Amino acid sequence: MKLELDRGEGHLIRGCSGSAILVGNESFTRPLILTIDHIIRDWQPPAVEALAPADFAAVLALEPEVILLGTGARQRFPPPAMAAAILRQGIGLEVMDTPAACRTYNVLAAEYRRVAAALFVT
Repeated sequence: MKLELDRGEGHLIRGCSGSAILVGNESFTRPLILTIDHIIRDWQPPAVEALAPADFAAVLALEPEVILLGTGARQRFPPPAMAAAILRQGIGLEVMDTPAACRTYNVLAAEYRRVAAALFVT
């Protein structure tokens, strides 16, 4: 799927397939964390079902108002305790498949929202 929303600055997602996410001119085939100002390329999370609050330390340090968790080709949910730990900090958490997270990220970024996307590629 090709995405074409141009805010004119920062990191926006230009495309998303089952095997890669295109941010600007850079293709990612491994999990990443993305905000309009940052790309965390070395995020090495466990499987979605094994995520823990510590796996989100890097994204929480960016102080988003909402985190979009893209769980790959299909929607999968993290453990309730992990989601609750994020929500207790006053940060929204939306869980969806990665293509939906990519589309939603671009819309929220274009609205100048403090959004972070934690994206599993496959």
